[in-house]
Amino acid sequence: MQQPAEDKIVFITGAASGFGMGATLSFARRGYRVIATMRNLAGNTKLQAAAEEQKLQSRLDYLEVDVTVPATIQRAVEETIKRYGHIDILINNAGYALGGAIEEIPLDSWRHQFETNLFGLISVTQAVLPYMRKERKGTIINISSVSGRIGLPGYAPYASSKFAVEGFSESLRMELLPFGIRVVLIEPGAYKTSIWQKGFNGMEVATDSPYRAMMDTVLTYSRKTAETAADPSEVVEAIVKAAESPSPRLRYTMGKGTGLLLSAKALLPWKWLELLIKRALR
Repeated sequence: MQQPAEDKIVFITGAASGFGMGATLSFARRGYRVIATMRNLAGNTKLQAAAEEQKLQSRLDYLEVDVTVPATIQRAVEETIKRYGHIDILINNAGYALGGAIEEIPLDSWRHQFETNLFGLISVTQAVLPYMRKERKGTIINISSVSGRIGLPGYAPYASSKFAVEGFSESLRMELLPFGIRVVLIEPGAYKTSIWQKGFNGMEVATDSPYRAMMDTVLTYSRKTAETAADPSEVVEAIVKAAESPSPRLRYTMGKGTGLLLSAKALLPWKWLELLIKRALR
């Protein structure tokens, strides 16, 4: 017999905005108990306002988690287990996009990108897994990106971190099959969330950089794509669908043009693909 939604605990990282906020509200509307975690509880005004407006406050718990600080992860997971006894659905959503030319991005910036997008995700997963394994059930949903399937110029740190998330998730899914725990990848293309604007703001290119013209073109193309991007509710729906499916797929890919792009990568010679991307960025 399937467990009622009101008895299920959803643990979400990066819940203050974007897909995390959308998923938090959507699960709460469906009756789940949602543990909404974020790096800074003081910055939680947007989610709290939306929850109050939709009368969902009674379904939400707010906990402070910085995925780059393992002690905050452990504390939040232990507090959740102490209160509710189990975690049924883990959504690893916390992350950000770092952009720029590979040659010019400081190594410390690369490391921080991976600390957040990959090692933070692994840390949260490791903290939750013993409890899911004990129950012999659960769902882990890792928010990846189409950038984890194809690396485009200007966002190498982000793409590299998401490629790593893809490989990690494939291995994790197979390791956890004997324990009844499902692992899912959500691979959005461009959507109207703050991650891209923050990424654009962090993309600093020196005036005399040999990559200046290329990075300007990448920025212009990315901004246009973001301006016409779909509403993130489509991604939120996919997250909920995967969480509620008795047999979810490994990958849920969505977003304007993503299917065509991935098909082109799979079917075309690489040089042809390069020409198409070069033409698109003119």
